[in-house]
Amino acid sequence: PVDIVLSDYKMPDKTGLEVLEEVKQINPEINFVILTAYGTIENAVNAMRVGADDYISKPVNLEELDILIEKIIEHKNLKSEIKFLRDQLQEKYKLNSVISDSPKMQEVLSIVSRAADSKATMLIRGESGTGKEVLAKSIHYISSRKNYPFVAVNIPALPETLLESELFGHEKGAFTGADRMKKGRFELADKGTIFLDEIGDVPLNVQVKLLRILQEQRIERVGGTETLDIDVRIIVATHQDLEAKIKDGSFREDLYYRMNIVSVKIPPLRERKEDILPLLEHFISKYSKENNKGNVEISKEAVDVLLKYNYPGNVRELENIIERAVVLCRDNIITSSDIPNSIRGFRQEDDISLSGSTIAEQVESLEKKLIYDALNKSNGNQTLAAKILGLTERNIRYKIQKYGIKKKPYI
Repeated sequence: PVDIVLSDYKMPDKTGLEVLEEVKQINPEINFVILTAYGTIENAVNAMRVGADDYISKPVNLEELDILIEKIIEHKNLKSEIKFLRDQLQEKYKLNSVISDSPKMQEVLSIVSRAADSKATMLIRGESGTGKEVLAKSIHYISSRKNYPFVAVNIPALPETLLESELFGHEKGAFTGADRMKKGRFELADKGTIFLDEIGDVPLNVQVKLLRILQEQRIERVGGTETLDIDVRIIVATHQDLEAKIKDGSFREDLYYRMNIVSVKIPPLRERKEDILPLLEHFISKYSKENNKGNVEISKEAVDVLLKYNYPGNVRELENIIERAVVLCRDNIITSSDIPNSIRGFRQEDDISLSGSTIAEQVESLEKKLIYDALNKSNGNQTLAAKILGLTERNIRYKIQKYGIKKKPYI
């Protein structure tokens, strides 16, 4: 295969521009360098405008040509590396790579897949650690904006005095210490997606500016008078009760309605216990590779402990538990002794609560948990699990199908 074509600009039968056009039709990725005599440099520059990578004057200095070719190859390799990394990100955050067997979570994924390619502002609700930013990235990487920036902003991590400058940028001299112009996060996200995490923490004076951006897609840098047009998909997230904040006057109602065009709520892990086993497998595989541990497995006893826990820190907490266990386990088997005492000592009755759920929902949740426990004890044998629960085989098959329970391999 050809990587680089060197072509004179003037030849008896055709010009370098004609050769360039033919080469690009064969393979647009082939690099092209024009050789030009003094006085025709303008033609060479025109060739670069239509696809040539560079030009070199005749008579050709071989050392100069070596440097030019090396530069082109380095640039080509850099482009390939960027494409590889971008493809990896897109693969990592595809919706079908989101690990979940839960019907509730599948409903969330169904909504975001339908809304992903729209420009509608999206509100993601969920407790800390449920994976709001991961979902926002998935939305970005399945949309037509995937080749443009994804800019995440953690609102609570920014001092209130610097929040406006970080979001909207500032002009030189806008305030003490502003010794140069700085683009804000919205400008940096142009043509891409901006993710504002914990939107409920935005102060009222900044909420006014956010409202204008949502309405007009325009910003003004701090200390500036020029209005800048931007093209940004906005995704916001919160773990707070925004309706309560509207009532107490700390959040604008008009902003709430502008950003609540499409809204989804990620259920906490304790409400989708069927996701624990697939998440376990994923995190064990991930941290086994990262720590060069080979093939790490997990004992039934350890799985049982992890299934009973209620995960106030949600998926993030489970991930931290597994990372620690993979690092500390002996003989590449995670046992209950590799799990923190506070989790081993957790009692299921501590998690019984009717808050936010009907009695029927609580009964279904408990029934689902009992089926999981029975399948765990029987190593996935439905006949044995049915005997443990006092059900018929037909009944347990119906319930497994009803709750979307999938068999997962573990020892």
